[in-house]
Amino acid sequence: MLGELLTAIVTPFRTDGSVDLEAFRTLARHLVDNGSDGLVVTGTTGESPTLTDDERMELYEAALDEVGDRATVVAGTGTNDTSHSVHLTERAHEFGVDGFLVVTPYYNTPPPRGIIAHFQAIADVTDKPIVAYNIPSRAVLNLETSTIASLAEIPTVGAVKQANADLDQARAIVELGLNLYAGDDNLVLPFLELGAVGGICVHTHVVGPQVQELLRRFKAGDLDGARALDAELRPSIELLRIAPNPIAIKCALELLGHPVGGSRLPMVGPTDEERDAVRGCLERQGLLQPAAV
Repeated sequence: MLGELLTAIVTPFRTDGSVDLEAFRTLARHLVDNGSDGLVVTGTTGESPTLTDDERMELYEAALDEVGDRATVVAGTGTNDTSHSVHLTERAHEFGVDGFLVVTPYYNTPPPRGIIAHFQAIADVTDKPIVAYNIPSRAVLNLETSTIASLAEIPTVGAVKQANADLDQARAIVELGLNLYAGDDNLVLPFLELGAVGGICVHTHVVGPQVQELLRRFKAGDLDGARALDAELRPSIELLRIAPNPIAIKCALELLGHPVGGSRLPMVGPTDEERDAVRGCLERQGLLQPAAV
């Protein structure tokens, strides 16, 4: 298991658009100090489509150097090109990352046998754990349970990040003996109740301690307490829906004093209305004092 609560960390950029490794290191430390026992580096939240291969490797190296002795570092190396995914995985493996997040090939929508071959090719170049990432909203297709069962036969595919609210499928993933991670932040508690190990989250950039406390309460058998805390975290879920990820979470981090910069095109900064909405969510979450009228 790669941890219970992993944050899909954003990639900070300087004003000239270059990767800000110092800000990344600072943020990585902050996240591990505040609830995360693992980081997913260069996932979609990390704006992986806009990063060069060398930038990816610099981020893995920085994460390992900064927090690798206290948390797992999972490299997001999945793309919709098997050859490129294999190349990224080989290089990241050499740096010593703890595992890999591999998304369902997106846009080109391969058939199940193509998806299985894609994961097998990646597994052939590493003995580290692989987390299959099922996110129908971005990949266009859903990994059917039968396909996930076939992936489970690959020895190093030991977990699924499930960004799909189908509770029956989530339960089936657990029954297959795979570690289930909530891939949408609002699914953490519902999935825990089905046997999930935790979540790979975005809102934990700002509410990591609270989500870690939710996990603690649940494991201690305090389901009512976990449900109460889950309800209290609603503003942090609403925050993520204000603008496409990672626009809103980067805005929230900036408002909370974490300089992560803007985004690379085609992602853009928040509008004034979006920034006000993010601020409102942070205020209702108790993370910011209400602005003076």
